[in-house]
Amino acid sequence: MTMNLCKLVNLPTKSDSRGNLCFVHGGSDIPFEIKRIYYSFASNNEQRGNHGHKLLQQLIIAIAGSFDVVLNDGKVERSYTLNSPTQGLYVPPMMWRHIDSFSSDAVCLVLASHAYDENDYYHSFEEFRREAVK
Repeated sequence: MTMNLCKLVNLPTKSDSRGNLCFVHGGSDIPFEIKRIYYSFASNNEQRGNHGHKLLQQLIIAIAGSFDVVLNDGKVERSYTLNSPTQGLYVPPMMWRHIDSFSSDAVCLVLASHAYDENDYYHSFEEFRREAVK
């Protein structure tokens, strides 16, 4: 995988006098069907993530506040600041990631392509890098 596959995705949003409604259709707005949804909050500005996935794809959204997502494909590292609930970051498989610089009100929502599977994780950056640069 290369960093070129990572991208910011503008999410469809409907606005009227009542406010805004944002939605995501797996398989059309993003390149995978959504199998799992989770979110983290009240991070005390601790770093989250620090792992890679063999097959999992994700869309990461700051539904409140802001935070930085740092991605590494084994060769190149790039940081993205997420601070809008109308935009998500698509993260393909074989991408190391960590999330930090959380604002005090940050809520990080993740849409995932697979159910949780411990065997899909790389917990060692060196092991991930060896596989990623093959």
